[in-house]
Amino acid sequence: MGFTIGGSRVREIRPGSRRRGRTTACTAVAECTGLWGWDVAPGARAVAGRCSCGDAGCPAPGAHPLDFAPEVPAGATLDEVAKAWAEVPGASALLPVGRTFDVLEVSETAGRRALVRLERMGVPLGPVSATPTGRAQFFVAPGAARELPHLLYRMGWDDAGLDLRCLGAGHYVTAPPSDHAGLGASRWLRPPALGSGAAPPQARLLLGTLAYICHRSTAP
Repeated sequence: MGFTIGGSRVREIRPGSRRRGRTTACTAVAECTGLWGWDVAPGARAVAGRCSCGDAGCPAPGAHPLDFAPEVPAGATLDEVAKAWAEVPGASALLPVGRTFDVLEVSETAGRRALVRLERMGVPLGPVSATPTGRAQFFVAPGAARELPHLLYRMGWDDAGLDLRCLGAGHYVTAPPSDHAGLGASRWLRPPALGSGAAPPQARLLLGTLAYICHRSTAP
C-alpha cells in the first residue's frame, strides 16, 4: 500500500526497515517539491555544536545549505528526490524563503495563541511551523519582508518593540520533520494543505493579530 507523489508510488514503510530513516526523509522532501511546490536545499548537520560543513567557526551550525549540493526544484518526483538525497545522506531539508513564501516569525507561545484566534476569525492561513528554539513561523505571500515596516507603521505597531520579524529572500527555514541546528526536529503547528502551500495568504491579513498577541505577551 502507499500513495503517489509527482507520479511516483510511495510504498508503505514497515517497522524495522533499515531504509526507514532515509525513505522517510525522501518522502518528506518529495511532499515539499511535489505537493506544495517548494524548492528544497540540502542542509548541513550539527552534532555537539559542530557543523558538518567543516568550518570550525561556522556562524550557523547545522542551519545553512550545503554549498556543494544543488537544490531539489519544485515539482521533483520521489524518484528524483531519492537520487538527489542519496548524494547527501543525513542532510536536513531547508526551504528557501522569498520565492513562494516569506515567513512571519514570533515566539511559539504567541504564535499558538494567535493561531487559535486567527482560525476562530476565519482568516485564511498558510502553513505554520515551530522550531525547537521556541519560534513559530507563519508562511505568508512573498514580499512581506519588504513591506513589513510600512505595514506596521500603517497599523500603529511600528514603535511597539514587538518580538516579531519577517524572513525574506536569502533566508532558509527548516522543513519539518528535519533536525534544526542539532537542537531537535522542526514540526508543524498547522501543516500545509493543497492550495495554501504554494499560495499562502498576504501578510496584512495576519499581521494585526500577530502584533496584538505579541504586544500582550510582553506587556507588564
